[in-house]
Amino acid sequence: MQSRNIKGVISSRPTSDGAGVSINRLTGFGSRLNMDPFLMLDEIRSDIEDEYKAGFPPHPHRGFETITYMLAGGFSHRDSMGNEGSINTGGAQWMTAGSGVIHSEMPLPGDDPMMHGFQFWLNLPAKEKMQSPAYRDIQGREVVEFWQNDAQVRLVAGDLAGHSGVVTGKTTRALLADVRLPPGGAADLVYARDLTSQFYVYEGSAKIGDSLVQRGELARLGEGDGLRLSAKETSGLLLFGGLPLNEPVAHHGPFVMNTAAEIDQAIHDFQQGTLVRNPGKSL
Repeated sequence: MQSRNIKGVISSRPTSDGAGVSINRLTGFGSRLNMDPFLMLDEIRSDIEDEYKAGFPPHPHRGFETITYMLAGGFSHRDSMGNEGSINTGGAQWMTAGSGVIHSEMPLPGDDPMMHGFQFWLNLPAKEKMQSPAYRDIQGREVVEFWQNDAQVRLVAGDLAGHSGVVTGKTTRALLADVRLPPGGAADLVYARDLTSQFYVYEGSAKIGDSLVQRGELARLGEGDGLRLSAKETSGLLLFGGLPLNEPVAHHGPFVMNTAAEIDQAIHDFQQGTLVRNPGKSL
């Protein structure tokens, strides 16, 4: 295995979204970070209910997919396709916004106030941006789990170390895995050479060669056919990537298209109530 090295490291930044939900954000829009085909990663992490309880009331999307993955707590989902669902610890939600969808994501009540989860934005190729929307819940018991050397791996999507996740994305080839290492642990994770990739450390720290990546940091990875990780402490990270689209990206709020004219059309359609145009189906 030719292990990928680290090309660069950036830190997440605190912000808020939805109805005032506190999040940490990493984005490739207009920055030196290119996560193609991924566009953005948000982390919610709080045991203070006031920081997240207002959730994300109904809002629109067009032109990409959202992937939500929960480490603790849960969210319910409702959308303009008529879908309703919820996930708890270990579960994921995969939604293809396509031509247009309006949905809400609201925190589920529970005895433990801890809420820790992530949402990814995954781009769609130009020819697929106006496809019919779709949605799927992936419960924690459905996520593929395995051990690779010292690492406990939960594979949500894609192919890793000879295993396949539940979904690979409706049209965009993607990899998403939750990797946890014990103190002094190490693992070799093999995946396709043609995928771009990066990992985000949500607990502890992770080391590649002489480079140490700390909690709240994202490491952009270079070429290779795998990744050799080690950790001195209990650590957790999200490894994600995909086949790059190499297409222009036009972004405004909840819309991601290829041109400014397409963004203007999305805004117009939403204002006129015609954003939701195609019936959806399950992934």
